[in-house]
Amino acid sequence: MAGDGSVKLIDEKGIRLDGRKVDELRPVNIKIGVIKNADGSAEIRMGKNIIVAAVYGPRELHPKHRALADRALIQCFYRMSTFSVSDRKSPAPSRREKEISLVISNALASVILTEKYPRTTIDVYLQVLQADGGTRTASLTAASVALADAGIPMKGLIASVAAGLINGQAVLDLFDIEDQKGSGDLPLGYCPVLDEISLLQLDGVFTVKQFEDSLNIAIKGAKDLYEIQRDALKQKYTDIRAEVEVPEKPKVEKPKAEEPKTEDPKVVPKPVLKVEKPKTEDPKPSKDDKKEVE
Repeated sequence: MAGDGSVKLIDEKGIRLDGRKVDELRPVNIKIGVIKNADGSAEIRMGKNIIVAAVYGPRELHPKHRALADRALIQCFYRMSTFSVSDRKSPAPSRREKEISLVISNALASVILTEKYPRTTIDVYLQVLQADGGTRTASLTAASVALADAGIPMKGLIASVAAGLINGQAVLDLFDIEDQKGSGDLPLGYCPVLDEISLLQLDGVFTVKQFEDSLNIAIKGAKDLYEIQRDALKQKYTDIRAEVEVPEKPKVEKPKAEEPKTEDPKVVPKPVLKVEKPKTEDPKPSKDDKKEVE
């Protein structure tokens, strides 16, 4: 945060340079499973930021003397590509990158159930392909989704976004010019499921009211971002289900046998059959019968 707030970045109607309102997020798009060789991965596009997160583990830690007997070790590696900013960046990890790596590791450790994987490591790699302000918060958001994609048990997802001061007013989700010329910056990592703050930093001078306004607007933005995270995870498994499910064959109905047509639907009485008795002739008298008569 290099500015002092003297540059006008917001007009009288509360509209910022990029056309957003003070409490509006930049356009956000999250994709899951973008790196096939990783255990879990995600890509986030937040404004002009493009960041890829990859998770490997839990796996064996080397060297072994760094292993923790009661829990897993969370290692985060935040890096900015040399072409991610307008001025070419040195490929060597800077002090700022090492600090952000540690901050994100501590934030993720607050929600990961590390006790389930003692003496192992969970490695999170974050590569910034294009930077436009707020890369640490966007990286934490992507890392949380990538961990969920890897199946790492967590208490909840962390949604991270920054608030700050522009001309004395609290605004949400600072982009590059606002980050450089504004008078204050407040990155926040928030877990809506636990209603807990996992990351909170402050750069600049805030009054008590300005701090409270910035914190409240950042929590509101984090809750909106959390819904985007959930939708991205649901969409992945919806796509998997669509690929796996076999479409049902259409049922072919058998033709029904035609019933004999009756001209008159009325009940026809059954015919009565007459049985004629056979005629019997009188038997002729025999010779013995004649003798008896005489």
